[in-house]
Amino acid sequence: MDSPHGAALSAEDFGLEGPRGWAFRGVDFTADPGSLVAVEGPSGSGRTCLLLALTGRMRPTRGRAEVGGHRVPGKLAAVRGISALGPVPGVSELDPAFTVAEHLRERALLQRRFDGSVRSLLRPRAERAATARAVIDTALDAAGLDPATLPKAERTSVRDLERIESLRLSVALALMGRPRLLAVDDTDLKLSGADRAEAWKLLRGLADGGTTVLAVCSEAPGDALTVRTGPPAKDGTAATAADDDTTEEETSDAIAETGRA
Repeated sequence: MDSPHGAALSAEDFGLEGPRGWAFRGVDFTADPGSLVAVEGPSGSGRTCLLLALTGRMRPTRGRAEVGGHRVPGKLAAVRGISALGPVPGVSELDPAFTVAEHLRERALLQRRFDGSVRSLLRPRAERAATARAVIDTALDAAGLDPATLPKAERTSVRDLERIESLRLSVALALMGRPRLLAVDDTDLKLSGADRAEAWKLLRGLADGGTTVLAVCSEAPGDALTVRTGPPAKDGTAATAADDDTTEEETSDAIAETGRA
């Protein structure tokens, strides 16, 4: 049974086949609400496709999964409604020309526009601004990002952020919607050993707080539930989908197709 916040995850013989072959297949796992799930594998093994399928952004072609009680692929829209993406190349990247403040304001506006009630939209401007600021501050605190420590505070451009700071900002933006499932791609990409430890500490803390976290990585931490990608080899063990190298354009096309379904 789901907790009040986190979403339980499960997959059974889960797979996705595209024009160039299998992105991933044979994925089986079960995770309780508030779990830290690490999707481990080399680049090109279908890790990002699995992340997008489990968040309702790509339609699987084999098996089934369940996210927070919603079947995949049957209830993709419902799954999208309870999940949020951190950084995913070609899907939810930060704009390097935007400042931290601009990203936060934009997300707050979108949040109010699409998730707020009609009554909230009619509140006085000062009250709406105070509510938005409270949401932003809560998300920044949960992501461990203090704008005061940045070179130009919230006026710092994304291009001037360190990799770990960009990750924290992306996570903060995702958390503004209070998702039950947070998905993060390339968690340990281009991070030093110390920053990698900080990244996993952040995601572990969010999971401990009740949010289910799904994180793509090249090497999973020992305390995470590890799911390895790649089609089954002849001996039944997991193998890398070496012929699958899904491009950002193909990913975007697949997401667009899911959105029209």
